[in-house]
This record gives sequence, structure tokens and C-alpha cells, in this order.
Amino acid sequence: MYEIVTEIEINAACHAVWRVLMDFVHHPEWNPFVRRISGEAKVGNRLEVSICPPGGKGMTFRPKVLAVQANAELRWLGHLMVPGLFDGEHYFVLHPLAADRTRLVHGERFSGLLVPLLKSQLESGTRAGFTAMNEALKLRVENHSATTSHS
Repeated sequence: MYEIVTEIEINAACHAVWRVLMDFVHHPEWNPFVRRISGEAKVGNRLEVSICPPGGKGMTFRPKVLAVQANAELRWLGHLMVPGLFDGEHYFVLHPLAADRTRLVHGERFSGLLVPLLKSQLESGTRAGFTAMNEALKLRVENHSATTSHS
């Protein structure tokens, strides 16, 4: 098993971060890593997710939703071709730090036969993609919160 974990603090409440994260239709407008998500985030459902890591090749996969807890957690499990070859359990976990401050923990646990061969690619491109997405999410949420609180 190999895991990548990234974190970022966002100056907004968990529900504001969750609203942007779950608004799949608008991900292409702001998300540099997860370019598209379609489907309903409901446990047991399959989503269609297109990613494009920085400097890497884009790919689309159909992960199964493992957990959805409003304002707190979204988790899915995807496979490359067949289970056991290269599996990824992707997660977003929101921790309230204050009424208007959230820590996002964004990561993925990788397992399967190909993980040792892909570890350096995961560490560079995938980690960079997670970080870029986190920063873009922070910007989107904080700008949206500022706009809505001043109107």
C-alpha cells in the first residue's frame, strides 16, 4: 500500500467547502486536476471521473462511492482495468477548525500489483495534482464566500 495525503486550511465553514466540492457540474471551471465528475455521490453508485495530473496523461475511470457524509467526507474506490492491479481509494475529509475555517484532508490510498512501479509517478504528478486542486478549491470557496457575504 502507498498513500498520498495533502492538507489545506480554507477560510470558510465546512458547508461552504462541501457545497463547492459537491457541485460537480462546475468543477471544469476551477479544478485543474479533477477535470470532470458526473453521477450522483451516493454510497454504492458509480461516478465518472476524469483527471489530468500536471505533466501527466489524462484518464477517465468509474469509481464506486464508498462514503458520503454531508459537510464531512466523500470517499470513492477506483481500479485500473481489474481490481487488484492498481486500486485507489480517494478521499476528501473536512474538519471544522472554527465556525468559518476548515481543514481539508485530501488523499488517496493506493494498492495493487502496479503500485511499486508507479510510485514515483504518483509522488510527483498525483501529489502535485492534489495540491493544485486544494489551492484552487481554497480560492474558489474563499472568493465565493467573500462575494456572497458582501451581497
